[in-house]
Amino acid sequence: MKVEKISELTTNRLSVYLRCLNELAAEGAKTVSSDKLAKRFHLNSAQIRKDLAYFGEFGVRGVGYYVKDLRKDLTKILGLEKEHCVAIIGAGRLGTALTDYYGFSQSNFTVAALFDTDEKKIGQKVGDVEIFDIKDFAEIAKRDKIDVAVIAVPAQFAQSVLEQITKA
Repeated sequence: MKVEKISELTTNRLSVYLRCLNELAAEGAKTVSSDKLAKRFHLNSAQIRKDLAYFGEFGVRGVGYYVKDLRKDLTKILGLEKEHCVAIIGAGRLGTALTDYYGFSQSNFTVAALFDTDEKKIGQKVGDVEIFDIKDFAEIAKRDKIDVAVIAVPAQFAQSVLEQITKA
């Protein structure tokens, strides 16, 4: 059996489709066709059908997609049905804003730790999230079972931070 690699562009589009479906569900929509989805959200209906076909049969001819079911399927495909512990590296304006971001509390992403190099910030908290020394990343990541790291540092430091957390 030949296994086809799914492109990053396809998976990125799936997350866009999921956001669109979430909006439709909030409005009470039960079904949507690929054409209506495409027109409403400025997408390409043929691309929607092609992307979804990588993962199986989702639509019903003459009906379209059941919004609730397709949301559930895309959530599972994208791995968003399980809890994810997030570490944010950089406790500056962007890092602290992300820590306080309301969208995380509405999803399966929980910010478990913040990291920084500034000794004045280490030990402080943003809401309930403690700021740790980046030197302790490996230990904290293991302890808190961190599976997603967000790098929120100035560009000139991003590569060295990436290398440090990749080693962990």
